[in-house]
Amino acid sequence: MKSEINYNYPSVADLRNRAKSKIPKFAFEYLDGGCYDDVNLKKNTERIRDIELKPKYLVDYKAPSLKTELFGHIYDAPFGISPIGLQGLMWPKSPEILAKAAFDHNIPFVLSTVTTASIERISEITEGKAWFQLYHPAEESVTKDILKRAEVAECPVLVILADVPSFGYRPRDIRNGLSMPPKMTLKNIINALKRPHWSLQTIIHGQPSFEILKPYMPKKLNLGQLAKFMDATFSGRLNEEKIKKIRDLWKGKLVLKGAESVQDIETACQLGLDGVIVSNHGGRQVDVGQATIDSINTIAPLYKDKITLMMDSGIRGGADVARVMSTGIDFSFMGRTFMYGVSALGKKGGNHTISMLKTQLIQIMEQLSCSRVTDIYKNKV
Repeated sequence: MKSEINYNYPSVADLRNRAKSKIPKFAFEYLDGGCYDDVNLKKNTERIRDIELKPKYLVDYKAPSLKTELFGHIYDAPFGISPIGLQGLMWPKSPEILAKAAFDHNIPFVLSTVTTASIERISEITEGKAWFQLYHPAEESVTKDILKRAEVAECPVLVILADVPSFGYRPRDIRNGLSMPPKMTLKNIINALKRPHWSLQTIIHGQPSFEILKPYMPKKLNLGQLAKFMDATFSGRLNEEKIKKIRDLWKGKLVLKGAESVQDIETACQLGLDGVIVSNHGGRQVDVGQATIDSINTIAPLYKDKITLMMDSGIRGGADVARVMSTGIDFSFMGRTFMYGVSALGKKGGNHTISMLKTQLIQIMEQLSCSRVTDIYKNKV
């Protein structure tokens, strides 16, 4: 894939600033914020950046390759795009934009149950290579139907979410009317009018909706009814019994996302899961826990060779990818980073962000004299 970097925005911080100026305040704060006082949101990245790597120069060295094998597929980089809810709110058609960019660059794209594109549409864009993340439905019939759709769409990996037993307490979203039920306040309308490009694109592409859930939703729900539907439809707390049922139903690779404790990782191994994404939901669910990298530093030495270990939360750029890969994990994921890119640059944002991250990571590997991503593990101070 040809690099498509816009050198006016050579960093994630540049993309974030541009995104803030392009999309309405309520959409940016939904993307950018965490829960409660943002303690874990900030700590996630700060603790990653405490990791130091040791450059080596006077050694035999081959040009670096970012290729990384994961679940039998060789990807072109050791990072993928995390599942994100309500993506079309932040920028119209953003799941489609990111799915296409991920496919073109041969990295994983994970589709959320509560985003704004359908399983079928994303499968068409990615030729059946997109992963799917399941928010656990309360009704077993809905679970079976969604999994059947994912199977028909040829999703190779199913991700089940552990860290949403309740929705995060997010003061910004509450103030902006983006809690359940969502509402468009006069303040939000004024903010939208201040962002004419976003408003025009939203008019052209239509109001975002929960496309995956449409077959299960009564017609013409008002906002209050939508809230009741969401509460009745989802049972966020996973347990062993629910996971066993999903493991029996799903014949592809099965990954648990959101686990941070040794106990949960051990249970995942015992239940025959194929992988774990260690995550605290980007600091959006719990503000009293530890940074995800600290969880990884405990978990990786114990389970590195027992189950595929991946991580998201707090990773912002190529240097951060190098830092987290130095812990010995197999793969990394980012969410906000890619949404900053799309919100900043629209349909070019996905390709730009992936190209930029690849360039950054290759530069780090050249400084470390690492020919393969797995070599980074040897350079941790």
